[in-house]
Amino acid sequence: MAISTELIPSYLNLSKTEFKERVRNAYEILKECTLCPRDCRVNRLEGEKGVCRTGSKPFVSSYNPHFGEERPLVGRHGSGTIFMTNCNLLCIFCQNYAISHIGEGEEISLDELSNIMLYLQKLGCHNINFVTPTHQVSQILCALEIAIEKGLRIPLVYNSGGYESVETLKILDGIIDIYMPDFKYSDPEPALKYSKAKNYPEVAKASIKEMHRQVGDLIIDERGIAFRGLLVRHLVFPEGLAGTREIVRFLAEEISMNTYLNVMDQYYPCYRAFANPPLNRRITGKEFSEAVNMALESGLKRLDGIKV
Repeated sequence: MAISTELIPSYLNLSKTEFKERVRNAYEILKECTLCPRDCRVNRLEGEKGVCRTGSKPFVSSYNPHFGEERPLVGRHGSGTIFMTNCNLLCIFCQNYAISHIGEGEEISLDELSNIMLYLQKLGCHNINFVTPTHQVSQILCALEIAIEKGLRIPLVYNSGGYESVETLKILDGIIDIYMPDFKYSDPEPALKYSKAKNYPEVAKASIKEMHRQVGDLIIDERGIAFRGLLVRHLVFPEGLAGTREIVRFLAEEISMNTYLNVMDQYYPCYRAFANPPLNRRITGKEFSEAVNMALESGLKRLDGIKV
C-alpha cells in the first residue's frame, strides 16, 4: 500500500541532483572548516584538524538500538543510535567523555556508515539517531546518499549539543526529520567556564530557531512515535547554572508553546566536574522541581514524562 507523502522521510522528497549538491556544499566547507561556530578554518580534506580533532572520514564509536532515549523516539523497537566520535563542545562534565574527549571509536568508510544505517533499519529501529553529528555533517550526508540508494527509508534524528552553525543547518533543510538539540546554558559565563563557548546562548537560540523553521513542532503518529519536528533537551545543573528560566521563556515565547521539552534530572559529575563545584554533585529534588515549575509557568505544555 502506498504511503502518504506526509509520512515519507524528508530526504526521500529531495531529487538526486539536489542531494548531490548538498553533499558537494558540505564537503566544500571542509576545505576551510566552518561546519560549526568554532570556525577553525582548517583544511580537513588535507588532514588538518581543529577543535573536534576529526578529519574527513566518518569517525564512529558505537551503534545500536537505544531504548533510553525519549519515548517518542524509542517506541517498541528502539532508536537506531549511532554515536559519532569527538565533539565540538568538549564540556568538562560530559557523561560520554570517553567518546567526546578521549576519542573512543574508529574511522570507517562512507560505505560502512551507510551499512550501519541499513542494519539498524533492518533491526526495526524507528529512526536513525546521529549522536553528536555537528562536526561530521559532511560524512553523514555522503553516507546517507549511499544508504538511500540501498533502500533507507526511516526518519533521521539530529541529536546535538545545540552549538550549531545556521549555515550548516540550512544544508540539512529537507533532509533531517527530527532535530533534538540540547539547550545547555542561557548565560555566557558558565558556557565559557564549562564548555569554552561563551557565545553558546546566542548560538543555541539562533540554531533552535532555524531547526524549528525547518521541521516545526514535534509530530507524533498514532503509535506514539515521533516522525518530524523539534524536541529540545535541557539538563538541570546544580544551583541553577543552566539558567533554566530564560531557556524556557525563550522556547515558549520565541519558538512555540507546543515545543516538546525534556527537562532532564540525569546530571551527575563526570570527567573534570569533580574539580569544579558546584558541578561536583548531583542535583537535588528541589532543584529539579523548581526547573519543571519554571517550564510550566512559562506556558510550555509538552514536557517529556510529565503530565500537564
